[in-house]
Amino acid sequence: MIVCVCRRVNDKTIAQAARCGMSFDDIQIDMGVATQCGRCESSARAVWMQCHPSQPTAHLHLQPHSTPNKAA
Repeated sequence: MIVCVCRRVNDKTIAQAARCGMSFDDIQIDMGVATQCGRCESSARAVWMQCHPSQPTAHLHLQPHSTPNKAA
């Protein structure tokens, strides 16, 4: 589906660029998306947000530890 009519950029092209790690700013500079009339920006951003790799997050699993009883 064509997302940016002015520059003839489709959703697959935006999705592929997003999966390759391009930022939305990079997509705008490289493809011209949302740089002419601007009507496609919300749709283009929605496609980009669905497809860009999410930032890795650390998952910490803390296990309770027992403390030895100290004799006084």
